[in-house]
Amino acid sequence: MYKANGMIDQEVLLKEHAPLVRRIAHHMVAKLPPSVEIDDLIQAGMIGLLDAINRYEEEQGAQFATYAAQRIRGAMLDELRENDWLPRGQRKNMRRVEDAINQLQQKLSRSPRETELAEHLGVSLSDFQQLLQDARGYQLIHFEDFHGEDDDHFLDRNLSDPSGDPLASLLNDDLRNNLIYAITNLPDREKILMGLYYEHELNLREIGDVMGVSESRVCQLHSQAIARLRATMRERLWTSLD
Repeated sequence: MYKANGMIDQEVLLKEHAPLVRRIAHHMVAKLPPSVEIDDLIQAGMIGLLDAINRYEEEQGAQFATYAAQRIRGAMLDELRENDWLPRGQRKNMRRVEDAINQLQQKLSRSPRETELAEHLGVSLSDFQQLLQDARGYQLIHFEDFHGEDDDHFLDRNLSDPSGDPLASLLNDDLRNNLIYAITNLPDREKILMGLYYEHELNLREIGDVMGVSESRVCQLHSQAIARLRATMRERLWTSLD
């Protein structure tokens, strides 16, 4: 890690931590639309790694790998910040899926199966699964989604201090409890997938190996799980505000 003169050997650190960049990129790409190239994320991540090497000081107390991971993720997010992570048309399609989930959950008193969702939407199962595949990058929370039918905004109703932080308001106990409830009520296979991805930080290929399915199938199930979580949370959040 250090040269003979006591200076950090940048070339050695770059080589040793290049796999970390690739791992973070592969983990992050599952949250992004197919138009995002993995190589672009890796390139941005390598810039973040170099920035971490230049800024790191042992006196900071953090292990270099931990510090570097933060810089790598930050560089990748900076690269993506100006892009729309999901085209408007695909987001609209997933909103239809959410509505279908909501309606069928109320009708069936359980989580609907894929075949039931496809039938409700009037599409074939293969077309429904392709819709899920195309929606890679669908996010759990979009600020613009928190509007009611009367144009009342969720953040306006929940921020007692207008100068406060909207993110802090979203991360309150009610939201956390609703998210726990939504995760608990996911189908078992999707619950396992979310644990492997968000808790154990496996990428889609690794999750596919564990679950015995293809990487594209993991992507579909991830999009569907996000839609289920959003449908449940949206219903519970707005019901609690009525």
